[in-house]
Amino acid sequence: MSDSEAPPAVAPEGVSGARGLPQEALEIASGYAFAGPALDLGVLLWDERCLPDARIRIPLPVLNRHGLVAGATGTGKTKTLQLIAEQLSVQGVPVFLADIKGDVSGISAPGVSNDKVLARAQEVHQEWTPTACPAEFYALGGMGKGIPVRATVTSFGPVLLSKVLQLNQTQEQSLGLIFHYADQKGLELFDLKDLRAVVTFLTSDEGKTELKGIGGLSPATAGVILRSLTAFEAQGMSPFFGEPEFDTSELLRTAPDGRGTVSVLELPEVQDKPQLFSTFLMWMLADLFHDLPEVGDLDKPKLVFFFDEAHLLFTGASKAFLESITQTVRLIRSKGVGVFFVTQTPKDVPSDVLAQLGNRVQHALRAFTPDDQKALKATVKTFPNSAYDLEEVLTGIGTGEAVVTVLSEKGAPTPVAATRLRAPQSLMGPVDPAALDRAVQESPLYGRYAQAVDRESAYEKLAARDAAAAQAGRAPAKGGGRAKEEPSVVEQVVGSGIFKSLARSMGTQIGREITRSLFGTARRRR
Repeated sequence: MSDSEAPPAVAPEGVSGARGLPQEALEIASGYAFAGPALDLGVLLWDERCLPDARIRIPLPVLNRHGLVAGATGTGKTKTLQLIAEQLSVQGVPVFLADIKGDVSGISAPGVSNDKVLARAQEVHQEWTPTACPAEFYALGGMGKGIPVRATVTSFGPVLLSKVLQLNQTQEQSLGLIFHYADQKGLELFDLKDLRAVVTFLTSDEGKTELKGIGGLSPATAGVILRSLTAFEAQGMSPFFGEPEFDTSELLRTAPDGRGTVSVLELPEVQDKPQLFSTFLMWMLADLFHDLPEVGDLDKPKLVFFFDEAHLLFTGASKAFLESITQTVRLIRSKGVGVFFVTQTPKDVPSDVLAQLGNRVQHALRAFTPDDQKALKATVKTFPNSAYDLEEVLTGIGTGEAVVTVLSEKGAPTPVAATRLRAPQSLMGPVDPAALDRAVQESPLYGRYAQAVDRESAYEKLAARDAAAAQAGRAPAKGGGRAKEEPSVVEQVVGSGIFKSLARSMGTQIGREITRSLFGTARRRR
């Protein structure tokens, strides 16, 4: 061999079938040759060739370092979620998925073989076997097919509620003061009528003195909040708030055979209410953060939470809201929870959050307009240096292909890899509606959450106060001579037996101080 001839490239240990490849491709392949348990995403694409023995994988222990699945509509993001969720379930890791279009329910049924699936499996050397995952189906407020998911207004908190009410920053702060008042007075805010009753009281003649004691809350702002709340109820939002409140620890369940349960939140019935469902997803995540203990880095995560249509969460968000998201994502990894945001481009996610997403699966992007081209360039800049021309690759890869970089077992970014993804082994589409109904009604959780409950709370307590005040106001004055000065309405209420009972209840509640997390969410254990 002459001096000018380079020796053939030698495949690194753990990468087979790659002899004769350019050195760049071998270096990429070696970056994914992990020793420990990992999820198989697919195989390396290089120079328009599919290299079936150069496997692209994600180490299981780093899935609590969060991730991003992005790409234009129709490029295969949903199938990627399904592929990852299946393998997590097999590894004993519970998964949460939001099903906005209604096509994720198929994860509960075995896949159907066809020429397309078999061709993909052969290309990537996948032993494809139809497999169903253990699954639970939920629906917000029972709207749609699923076990009803509700939150009490108290636990939802003022920051998240301000997002769905579309309040500005000043109004959000004022709503926080109203929550503080209700917490201190033992007025439980279980449903929307409870909150409306408290705000109505604070804007009444009797309540204005209480309003002054809160500080920083004007009657005008309280009135705006009341009108927003009334309009919100008029849109049919009441079923989402109330009891029994969903216990997010249900998302951590495993099946009897040890596989992780895939929890699917069915959202087709509320897909026209994006502010609501995206904020509800954040409540679930914040509630998990509030309750779970610190565990550090584990061999595998306790839960992987896929946050679909993530751009809806950030659109129009207040500064406080964005700061709370950033802190929650930063800190929840130490509680064993991994979060994957799913959206079209990385620019949909604020930079402070994006910086914490160590695992990236970027599907194809379009570049038809100047805005598209700008988004493409911004996306390329978020990746490590690469042997690929990423602008060309991201506009040229097909459906079911993606550009991948993940964290290695040591926490360092892997080389950027164009990847042909494996085929999911569960059904790629919705299950039969009758089968979905049957799965919901046969679930052991159905009896726990199906029927709404309306316990005594702020609405009933304030109604009792009004009744007591009205009764005291009708009582005739007693004794002769100079008439005793009629007591004020407040004095009448304070002297009533009902109020004394209410005061004892308040004292009990104040003794159980409500602690609130980053989002102002609170949890009262059942």
